[in-house]
Formats: sequence, C-alpha cells, structure tokens
Amino acid sequence: MPRGPKKHLKRLHAPKHWMLDKLGGVFAPRPSAGPHKLRECLPLGIIIRNRLKYALTCREVTQVLMQRTVSIDGQVRTDSTYPAGFMDVLSIDRTNEQFRLLYNVKGKFTLHKITPEEAQYKLCKVKRVQLGPKGIPFISTHDGRTIRYPHPDIKENDTIKFNLKTKKIEDNIKFGVGNLVMITGGHNLGRVGILKTIEKHPGSHTIIHVEDLANNSFSTRLDNVFVIGQGKKANVTLPRGGGIRLTPLQELAHKSLQQK
Repeated sequence: MPRGPKKHLKRLHAPKHWMLDKLGGVFAPRPSAGPHKLRECLPLGIIIRNRLKYALTCREVTQVLMQRTVSIDGQVRTDSTYPAGFMDVLSIDRTNEQFRLLYNVKGKFTLHKITPEEAQYKLCKVKRVQLGPKGIPFISTHDGRTIRYPHPDIKENDTIKFNLKTKKIEDNIKFGVGNLVMITGGHNLGRVGILKTIEKHPGSHTIIHVEDLANNSFSTRLDNVFVIGQGKKANVTLPRGGGIRLTPLQELAHKSLQQK
C-alpha cells in the first residue's frame, strides 16, 4: 500500500452532488485540506467552471483566481481546490456579485445570490464549548473556526451570527423548540422547518422532529440540524422554494402552471 495522504480523486468516486459528467475525464479536483469535509464541500474550481461558467477549463480557473478577485468569507483565495461549504460567502469583485452556499431540497449545493449587506455575515453552528489552556473559554464552529471568550449563554448546537469584517459574534440563536432549522445531512438534506420536539435516547442518537411550512413532518438526527432563525423568520435569505420539498406530482403540477 502507498504511504501518505491521497492526492488524487477519480471522477467516478467524486461526490454525486458535484454533478460532474462521467465522460469528462478520468480525474476530478480533490479538495485541499480545509474547513469543510471532502464529501461536504464544493471545490472553488468547480464553482467557477461548472456552476458560474466563468471558465471553460481548470487552467482558465487558475488564471481567474490568480487575479485575486475571488474571496470566500472576506479572504482572497487562489487555490482552485479550496473547499467551500455550507453557509460560506463567495464574493467576486470584478462582477460585483455575492453568493451564499446553501442546500436545495434535492440535497445539492446552490449558489444563492445575496446583497452586499447580507454578505457581511454568516451563520455558524457551535460544535463544542470548552476551556483551553489557562482556563480560556472557546467555541469551535462547523466551519473550523475557534473563537475565544464567547458569551456564556452560547452552548453546543446553538448558532452564532458571525461578522466577517470585524470577526466578532453579533448575535446568538438558541437551539430549541419553535425555532427555524435547516437540515444539513441525511435523507432530508436541504429541507427547512420548525423544530417541534427533541427525542433523547441515552447511549444512542438524539432524534429531532421537524415540521415544514407546508405542515409536512419528518425527523432526523441532532447532528444534521442547523438553526437558521428565531421563530419562523430566517436570519439568511433562502433559495427558491423556501426549503419545502414537493412530491413528484406536486412538482409536475407546479411546472405545468409555470408553462401556462
């Protein structure tokens, strides 16, 4: 067996939500080590080339990025395999565009266009709250951030509103019944709804029951739940459809109405 980390990724083994065609070459861009996991991210090169269509080849993507006009969360990125993930803010200076990476109800990443005001912040899920060396409290978020001296009210599974310019926490949304959540994993990926009940199973997974705005109920694990707003109001704008999954018959009826 070869030693060391893997440096290549075959196209057939790339995540399906990247939507790469089978016959477009043998290899896919392998994401660099970064804030999001390999199978839960979208490499910057695929965003520029496949989604935004600002380049035709990976070579052109590199030329675009080396002009230092593309930034993620306010930081210029020139690595074409940088892993962008859920809630990241992508800004392109040359075209004056801002996008937020969110999931649609099909479970795929969507580049949701946002205003410059909304691009000033992002929401981060608190993964752990701990004391560091010399008793300094800190929190770790879903996108790999470590923030020292957080407010004592911030607990695990809460969501913080993080200002990308000042690098400070602006607000805290508590994890609790009655708040708006988005599902970030599992079969219900991309769905949005109101958290109804929390079902604890000691020694096993905590199950969360959610009801969307169309009164459809579903359940998922606690790890897959991301709080995005207090009550029914989301702190970020949502993609078209508002996170409500339609049945195939409802989709067909919706399409026929649009065509008329």
